[in-house]
Amino acid sequence: HVQLVESGGGSVQAGGSLRLSCEASGSTWSTWCMAWVRQVPGKEREGVADTDFDGRTTYADSVKGRFTVSKDKAKNTLYLQLSSLKPEDTGTYFCAAANVGWCLRTPHHFAYWGQGTQVTVS
Repeated sequence: HVQLVESGGGSVQAGGSLRLSCEASGSTWSTWCMAWVRQVPGKEREGVADTDFDGRTTYADSVKGRFTVSKDKAKNTLYLQLSSLKPEDTGTYFCAAANVGWCLRTPHHFAYWGQGTQVTVS
């Protein structure tokens, strides 16, 4: 079983930056696909970035070049660096873990979810 706890959300002006953190419990999380998924009210959850068992990363087209996902195994933490933020990046950002090492860009791929952290860009 894996528990995920996000932090780092907040309110920023357009063009600003934030770093989200996701602290994970459990010894095998680093070998799984880990992702950041965001949700805007009234819309379905959208995968924005993920990293697989081998450290390969993929990004949604809307965030390429602006967001960076990384993981620190020693700290049991997944990060998402958000830069050049736009108002359309506003939403609740969830950390998610799949109990397999490979990634798919669909929320149904993930078995474990954090509680979410709010990002507001004005």
